[in-house]
Amino acid sequence: MATPNTSGSVNRITREIASIEKGDDLSIAVACRDSDVRHIRASIIGPPETPYEYGFFEFEVTFGKEYPIRSPGVRCITTNGGRCRFNPNIYSEGKVCLSILGTWRGNPGEEWSSAQGLESVLVSIQSLMSQNPYENEPGHETAKQDDPLPKAYVAKIRHETIRIAVVQRLEGLLGLGQERGPPLSKRPRIEGAFSSTVDNGAPNTLSDALATANTNLKPVAGGASSGANTPATEPSEYEYDAEATFNAFDQAQWDPFTDLMKRRFLWYYDTYVQTVTKGAEQHKKGAAFKRMEFEYPPNSMEGQFDYPGLLSRLHKIKQALEDEQAAWVKAGVKAVADETQMAVQLAFQFKQFELRWNDAQYEGSRMELSLPDKTNPFLWHLTLFGTPMTNLDGGIFNMSLFIPPAFPAVQPRLKIDTPIFHHRVSSTGTLCYFPKKEDEIASHLQAIVTAIEDEDPRFDPRAVVRPEAFALFWGGEEKRKVYSRKLRRSAQESCEF
Repeated sequence: MATPNTSGSVNRITREIASIEKGDDLSIAVACRDSDVRHIRASIIGPPETPYEYGFFEFEVTFGKEYPIRSPGVRCITTNGGRCRFNPNIYSEGKVCLSILGTWRGNPGEEWSSAQGLESVLVSIQSLMSQNPYENEPGHETAKQDDPLPKAYVAKIRHETIRIAVVQRLEGLLGLGQERGPPLSKRPRIEGAFSSTVDNGAPNTLSDALATANTNLKPVAGGASSGANTPATEPSEYEYDAEATFNAFDQAQWDPFTDLMKRRFLWYYDTYVQTVTKGAEQHKKGAAFKRMEFEYPPNSMEGQFDYPGLLSRLHKIKQALEDEQAAWVKAGVKAVADETQMAVQLAFQFKQFELRWNDAQYEGSRMELSLPDKTNPFLWHLTLFGTPMTNLDGGIFNMSLFIPPAFPAVQPRLKIDTPIFHHRVSSTGTLCYFPKKEDEIASHLQAIVTAIEDEDPRFDPRAVVRPEAFALFWGGEEKRKVYSRKLRRSAQESCEF
């Protein structure tokens, strides 16, 4: 047998990671530790206009030495500690069923080939997150989205996406009060492993570390079978693998998408609130989820609707993120007192940019910079003056730029303090902008102006931060006129704010 070219395999994996990082797909992100390029953490943000909309779904991808001759292994870790099956092809134990992964029977030509790669795997997984995931189950391909069962299936996925893939995840990152699940000893697939009840549903917790270990759990002979029509609905008995659990726990401490998820939560906050508000009108609190015929515990999605509770938790997360920004400012005071390198650099950069922006003469929009506290360069005040003869004409927009002491590992956050009706600005003032160089404050400043002026708009439903404004802006000529009137009115009223 030929020896695998491990060096070539590593080089290819490295190139594929770099390609995704440089790409402009806002819904996919990957990360790896410098010491282990063969183990990747991937994030897929649920597609818009599906029940998975803007949920944070995470996966572990493992490349063997024979990659790309053989496909990588993939495991979903957004499972609420192994208790939630988000799709007929994404099981509660983390298994992802796809023909290109060799985990599901497929038609000829759908199997893995070395021409495919990491991005094609992630895009294939994302394609499972459709408007009607019920049809992914074999034998149900012709089910219509408005039929009772598919409709009920979509309803509970939408609720659990908000609860598990958004709310629980952010609560875990922010250290807020979290739900507790059933004792791990009650879960059939890892019976006897532990009896701890510690679980907040986030992938960086002990419970998900234990769920991670299921990739190496060994089936015990004589496991029961339910006779279900998919392999994953056949519960088995497992023996505990201590080494797998230890390795999984180590992996669980690594959380590379923390900052990304916090910033995206602020982007999508209006959409989350809109989804929850609409859901509360359609589903009574306490109503039980309907179990599908292809779902069998523990490989199912059980629970009940509680949209009012989710709305309250969304508000608390939003407040916690604002508190975090305020904490950056306080930390900046200490950084200045300690004369840290970041504090000195920021103070110097502010002086440079203040001269460049405040004293420059612009034909279009101009922006002035100042420090609310002249001794603290971690909070900048920006004032943008609207370009004459545009929808922003006469507008004076005040903004706060919060710069974290951990920059650039943690990105700045901008809040527009002056109300503005803009498809790139949320109702709470979060601006959706894209700096060309995330590690340079100058790039952030230019991107902020570019985003608000919006001279070269790009349609991307993954960047919806204000649904109402977005729908008008991209809804055709007549709706665009309505949008422009609302934007002009907010510019005029900004002078009085």
